[in-house]
Amino acid sequence: MKHWTAFAAAGVVALALNNPASAADISGAGATFPYPIYAKWADAYKKETGNGLNYQSIGSGGGIKQITARTVTFGASDMPLQPKELDKIGVIQFPTVMGGIVPVVNLDGIKSNDLTIDGPTLAKIYLGEITRWDDPALKKLNPNAKLPSQAIALVHRSDGSGTTFIFTNYLAKVSASWKDKVGSSTSVEWPAGIGAKGNEGVANGVMQTKGAIGYVETAYAKQNKLTTTKMINKDGQTVAATPEAIMAAAGGADWAKAPGFYMILTDSPGAKSWPIAGATFILIPKVPKDIAAAKEALKFFAWAYKNGDQMASNLDYIPMPDSVVNLIEAKWKSDIKDDGGKPVF
Repeated sequence: MKHWTAFAAAGVVALALNNPASAADISGAGATFPYPIYAKWADAYKKETGNGLNYQSIGSGGGIKQITARTVTFGASDMPLQPKELDKIGVIQFPTVMGGIVPVVNLDGIKSNDLTIDGPTLAKIYLGEITRWDDPALKKLNPNAKLPSQAIALVHRSDGSGTTFIFTNYLAKVSASWKDKVGSSTSVEWPAGIGAKGNEGVANGVMQTKGAIGYVETAYAKQNKLTTTKMINKDGQTVAATPEAIMAAAGGADWAKAPGFYMILTDSPGAKSWPIAGATFILIPKVPKDIAAAKEALKFFAWAYKNGDQMASNLDYIPMPDSVVNLIEAKWKSDIKDDGGKPVF
């Protein structure tokens, strides 16, 4: 993925099928959080099978709308839907990978993980209450850093976004003021800052703006060489957004007891846990409109679970454990059926 920035800016995986007459055309749309790994998987899957997919990285809100309207084979969202919401639109959801959201900054003389921010301070920054980098709260957290007397330029998502849901869900847990004034959703009324579309847009906005702070999925930070910050977690420990820290946050997840695979991983306990973590989900109809396309989509994700773990790890995602994959594939067999009630997978 050498040409990452140009590729990601397009936000689309468009890998045509070699033989469209004999294979179904898989189409998906939604979350930008997993776009880097879906692109990687799609490329490898096409090389191995000749079959491809078209995935539009339009944000979780768009993915939920498109699968509700049945204009795509599957939707993708980083905000899990509650079981009653799944039933209402006639879909099941399942997680594909887990990952982290990390604050990123653009400050002269500051390198990745030079700065540490805690949750309440991050909330105050996004509430517009802390407006300069040399604010006493930031200086107290970073006594050895040379913080400039520079205005903070806030960058946030403008589109309906599961990344925003994970980020604001975390802020609502650590700041009563944030919970009361803004809350948590895929789209919120931001008190301050400028909006950008997709993880791609936020990454570009931060890169191009001196004094900026934003939040992106860790793969975008890594691929674009953005300056990341450390965070203070629920246990009061200072941690970086490493795969090990994200895995620690995901370690306590009991997927077997999560109805509809509904799971939130923010502000997880544990000395090594990264505080802004989450899973990303696929939404697919229980009775698909295009059976052949749905079957091909499930084959793609089954292949990814079996063959894609290393690719996911290379991009700092956490693969789903085999035990969870077994639960997911059992769900496919029991819940996704054709008009005659026959299992699709």
